[in-house]
Amino acid sequence: MDVTDAPDQRRYEARIDGELAGIAEYRASERIVTFIHTEVMPGFEGKGVGSALVRGALDDVRAHGRKVRAVCPFVKGYIEKHPDEYGDLLV
Repeated sequence: MDVTDAPDQRRYEARIDGELAGIAEYRASERIVTFIHTEVMPGFEGKGVGSALVRGALDDVRAHGRKVRAVCPFVKGYIEKHPDEYGDLLV
């Protein structure tokens, strides 16, 4: 699975063999990325796509020195389940 930022569409994308498997939409400022919606496409549900997508997105946010505001319940829940890894990213 590849997770990449698509800034022109304001979302991170998860692709499996080139096919769009999930998205994590955001709004971004210079310092903060606000995740507003995460969606796994039909046919990819229950396969860990959402978790891998959020993990990849959060790792990218960290690599760019930004912080996270988790409006999306899925992103918020993921961070709450992994506080040692990602809790420091929250504003």
